[in-house]
Amino acid sequence: MVDEELKRGFARDMVLMKLVGLHPIVVHGGGPQIGSLLERLGKESRFVEGMRVTDAETMDVVEMVLGGLVNKEIVSMINSHGGRAIGLTGKDGPLIQAHKLTLTRRREALDAPEIIDLGHVGEVTSVDRSVLDFLTKGAFIPVIAPIGVGVDGASYNINADLVAGKVAEVVQAEKLIMLTNIAGLMDKQGRLLTGLSTTEVEKLMSDGTISGGMLPKMDSIIDAVNAGVSRAHIIDGRIPHAVLLELFTDSGIGTLIERR
Repeated sequence: MVDEELKRGFARDMVLMKLVGLHPIVVHGGGPQIGSLLERLGKESRFVEGMRVTDAETMDVVEMVLGGLVNKEIVSMINSHGGRAIGLTGKDGPLIQAHKLTLTRRREALDAPEIIDLGHVGEVTSVDRSVLDFLTKGAFIPVIAPIGVGVDGASYNINADLVAGKVAEVVQAEKLIMLTNIAGLMDKQGRLLTGLSTTEVEKLMSDGTISGGMLPKMDSIIDAVNAGVSRAHIIDGRIPHAVLLELFTDSGIGTLIERR
């Protein structure tokens, strides 16, 4: 989503899906854009196990970038190609209820697990399906920024893959599609894997074949598929019209994961 032509193609694909009777819901991130603005403000980005440490000042930047810049850019692109997109954060509705994420890490030198404070980093408590049903039945395409709200009104920065999985689970989506900058899941020999069950994916995670930044995606996919989402796909968003190629061709282009 940093290439202008790919972004325009993605927007056209969402409009086409809606026109043919499908109901796309878009969940986006914005890590590079957040990092860029923080750098310009002279604030260092810190990560723990792939998650951005989000103090109050950083949370302000996250809300500005995700809820403003990135969200409205995607909405504008879809609308300019004939769609009817509505931009949301989890605070609208309120759509996404969240609470503070507690991260613990074991160290050999310590008897008890170390508790790491990530600040305003959250995890999803619940998603209000009625908000999404209202929009999709009204011919709109929801575009969701992964910001949740706590019972006390506090804002939380949530991993976009986690939000996508929870949204798919709540609406019982036919498909959960994750766009990445790789071809899909690879085995240790670099060959593309597809047609996997959630059990097979868990084994690949256990033996180290799947690691690093792909782990949160896999956790989200496993939870969603086990909760009733029919199929999940990991596809290469650098390929023009990747979503349509995955949906409407026999072979697809990425990794398919399903429960069986």
